[in-house]
Amino acid sequence: MKRYPAGFLPVFTIAATAGLQYLSAEQPKNLPNIIFILTDNQGAWSLGCYGNTDILTPNIDRLASEGIRFTRALSSNPVSSPTRATFLTGLIPSQHGVHSYIDNKNMIGPEAYRMIDEFNSLGEILRDAGYVCGLSGKWHLGDHLNVQEGFSYWVTKPGGHTLEFYDQDVIEDGRLRKEPGYTTDLWTQKGIEFIRQNKENPFFLFLAYNGPYALGDLMLNPPRNRHAGYYKDMHFSCFPTDKMHPWQFHNKPFHNKQVAMERLAAETSGVDDGVGEIMSELKTLGLDDNTVIIYSADQGYIGGHNGMWGMGDHFRPIGAHELMMNIPLIFRHNYKIKAGITSDIFISNYDFLPTLLNYLGLGDKIPRKPELPGRDFSPLLSGQKLNWKNEVFYEMENTRVIRTDEWKYVARFPDGPFELYNMKLDPQERFNLYGQPGTESILADLVIRLNNFFNKYADPQYNIWKGGRSKARRLTN
Repeated sequence: MKRYPAGFLPVFTIAATAGLQYLSAEQPKNLPNIIFILTDNQGAWSLGCYGNTDILTPNIDRLASEGIRFTRALSSNPVSSPTRATFLTGLIPSQHGVHSYIDNKNMIGPEAYRMIDEFNSLGEILRDAGYVCGLSGKWHLGDHLNVQEGFSYWVTKPGGHTLEFYDQDVIEDGRLRKEPGYTTDLWTQKGIEFIRQNKENPFFLFLAYNGPYALGDLMLNPPRNRHAGYYKDMHFSCFPTDKMHPWQFHNKPFHNKQVAMERLAAETSGVDDGVGEIMSELKTLGLDDNTVIIYSADQGYIGGHNGMWGMGDHFRPIGAHELMMNIPLIFRHNYKIKAGITSDIFISNYDFLPTLLNYLGLGDKIPRKPELPGRDFSPLLSGQKLNWKNEVFYEMENTRVIRTDEWKYVARFPDGPFELYNMKLDPQERFNLYGQPGTESILADLVIRLNNFFNKYADPQYNIWKGGRSKARRLTN
């Protein structure tokens, strides 16, 4: 894929941004539009449609009521770069090689590096099928200044970490500029701009909010958006205030702090505002019934449960608690996906790409090499029965997990610590049964299944358990 110097935008990109769109000569006429809304660090538990009674998310809740909501969707990794790579390629970290978040040096500058360049990713597949593809929001997969991966509209941020949501640098037209306002609103506005430019053609909008993003010094700053007053001094029942877990490594300054709870709540509601504006715009333009909207998050987030705050990389050893992995996942397509459906099958974000492409009738475009680990749950979207094995896997560097209906096994290479939980009896993962009498046969079976999965799919060059490397800087040895 051709690279361009910083600050230079090729003619085809400028034309697309101006509304002159690339269209395939064989473009089908019945393709629905696609809007994939992906948030940053958002546990499913933080949304009203998943049972939260404190945080206001009426628009996301309406999406769920008008479509299908998955209660047990898990990310394949607990940080953003690997999970974004998985959503877009269908590959797990030990296949695409991005095991952790990428360095700033890989995003802009002489060492800028496109992390998924060698794979046929979702934007490229959809572009070749006749879609115009646009990104508005966080990328965090390298070489941020330059349009890539099938997109022709490109407004993003220079880094991955969010320091604040106001007066931040953004990338537009291939150049850095300062955005004086609220970046959550900016991504919504640019998403709407892209929709308006392409309302006559099939489009794919990747609306990648960098909110709610409840990390770092940001969490000690009071919220400033329109929801700040509502949450001021609120008692939040959704944030448990347990004693800090001994494995907590980062995020200690805002552990159990009221200001952190208010900030997460307000930023969550800020994202919800954007979802409402997008839905309203689709209605205004008459595109509502011909647009598939998907809502999800790159990874989950734990907010005080078991005395933990954050995601897996914020713990030593690397954390693998379910709430760090449990993400919202909602599909809505009026009159095509039945409204008000809930599914509790176990799915992973590595199932997303094959499912979406099959739902669109583009199953023949699914990449065959490397072999995808994901399964197709699109029959559920069409109201059909599905034969499904409730089993998912996830990994971060030295840590791998298998989750089944009843059990969860966490293995850390090479010497542990290891964890084993009966998730039906102990859903909060408080009682580690690893090494306890009576669990020997269960553990042996889980070990075999975990190893078989990674032996089948892991690329030797990225298989950390067998001496492979990571494209991102390693956090653990």
